[in-house]
Amino acid sequence: MNREKRKRENQRVDGDRGQWASKAEYLLVVAGNVVGLGNVWRFPYLCYKNGGGAFLVPYCLLAVVCGIPLFLLETAMGQYTQEGFITCWRKLCPLAQGIGYGYFMMKLYDFSYVLVQVWAIFYLVFSFRSELPWANCDNHWNTDNCVAWNVTGAWNVTGNLNYTSSSASEFWERRVLGMSGGIEELGSVRWELALCLLVSWVFCYFSIWKGIRSSGKVAYFTATFPYLMLFILLIRGLTLPGAWDGIYYYLYPDVKKLANLEVWLEAGSQIFFSYSLTIGTLNVLGSYCSYNNNCYKDCFWLCLLNSATSFVSGFVVFSVLGFMAQKQGVTVDKVAESGPGLAFIAYPQATAMMPLPQLWTVCFFLMLILLTVDTHFVTVESVITSVSDLFPKLFHARGRHEVFVLVICLSFFLLHLTLVTEGGIYVFQLIDYYGCTRACQDFMAVAQCVAMAWIFGADRFNDAIKDMTGQRPFIFFKLCWKYIVPLLSLISFILYMVDYKQLKVNDSYTYPDWAYGLGWAMTLSSVLMVPLWAAGLMCVTPGSFTQRLSVLCRPAEAPSRQTEGGKLSEDEVTVELRSTAATT
Repeated sequence: MNREKRKRENQRVDGDRGQWASKAEYLLVVAGNVVGLGNVWRFPYLCYKNGGGAFLVPYCLLAVVCGIPLFLLETAMGQYTQEGFITCWRKLCPLAQGIGYGYFMMKLYDFSYVLVQVWAIFYLVFSFRSELPWANCDNHWNTDNCVAWNVTGAWNVTGNLNYTSSSASEFWERRVLGMSGGIEELGSVRWELALCLLVSWVFCYFSIWKGIRSSGKVAYFTATFPYLMLFILLIRGLTLPGAWDGIYYYLYPDVKKLANLEVWLEAGSQIFFSYSLTIGTLNVLGSYCSYNNNCYKDCFWLCLLNSATSFVSGFVVFSVLGFMAQKQGVTVDKVAESGPGLAFIAYPQATAMMPLPQLWTVCFFLMLILLTVDTHFVTVESVITSVSDLFPKLFHARGRHEVFVLVICLSFFLLHLTLVTEGGIYVFQLIDYYGCTRACQDFMAVAQCVAMAWIFGADRFNDAIKDMTGQRPFIFFKLCWKYIVPLLSLISFILYMVDYKQLKVNDSYTYPDWAYGLGWAMTLSSVLMVPLWAAGLMCVTPGSFTQRLSVLCRPAEAPSRQTEGGKLSEDEVTVELRSTAATT
């Protein structure tokens, strides 16, 4: 027993990447990554906005024809190749390696979502005060037009009734963000947010500094505790007066909405976002599984867990919004919000109206922090894994991984200080809108399906899945990979480009032209990686055009198949390479 433990501890000495210590760790890390902010603050609002219960029709349909097939495809790719999202293409289709570099760029922009964790930590600290600061208008940051709603059920108005702003929105904009006039006015670093940013990156470092050996252990807490908080908030929400009015707004079906194409596009976008598709994460997490892991069965349960969590989160959110609407004497649509507006204005304002407001606020922001923690450290780990796989001799040696993680965390902490300035919210929204937009994910979905289903071969990949799991996927998956997913993604991509609207903050602030140019540069930095990398490889590969194309469409390396007994022998690898070349 001790000998086996020492063997696992010394895996990096031999340049081995290592594997999950148990199946439970893998499932918890994947669940913690895919169950995040999209489930809590995006899905419930989309459901209410796009036809209530009727929205579940396009959502469930697209989950079946796009979500689950892509989830299986990406997870199986990682498990089959035992490589990160860049080097895995060497063993599948070298011509498509630009997809991996495109993922790399998208991941770097994804790092900025640590800012949500920073805001949540800031709110959590203030939640322990005897009186919640966003519940009144008696603070130095409040304006004369501040309006607060107290627990006794009365408005507290300090100024002109004709133009008012809530105490919660003033706390968010004036105390937390200290918003400047625009991206041209970055202003100074807000030291309290900088301290929260440091805490976030320190936690990230110690979650992944030993690779999957540490992140797998951390996930036992970070992936399960949010469900306890969600259950507590659900019970509390359903017992509030007005809760069922909110749930009615959440689920009341408006079938006419189904005729609106935008509803279907938003359903597809939500599937891609919440399932973490076409961004490389699932490839990396799957690459640490043993070769014979049943990824086919895993993908069904993990996708079901994600969608069920989204559905239940709607009850948590809209029960509280119904309570707040009843207290204020307005309809639910007047208080319903999405994104940061829900998490940092509407929900804190609602909890301030409850008895024991500190308790419910602490529960909510603890849940929010842990949801973001999982997603953040998995995002960083996936980049580190993929870069390490590019240079295994350099980073897989003992002690090198820890140093590399430290350099990455420290570098991005310093870089992200721009996000905690007075104009940082404008920088964050620019990255959020352009860095990893729907167009990027749609383009990557098309490219990935073409590479795997048409060049590598859908039948051949189904054979690989059967070899790994003992089960051959239904022919339905082959049809999805070859036709349905690329067609729907291409349509979505075209409609996004045709319907493109420039980013505005609060529907009023318009960015300068150079900022929009920078935004499009972020979008193109990932999308153009695919054709540019393919063109570069075609230029440097010797032979005629047909010969070069044939070589680059054929796996350059055999998959690193592992069994319970270990890796393949050198002779078996040679046979595997010859077999791969012959089938191509």
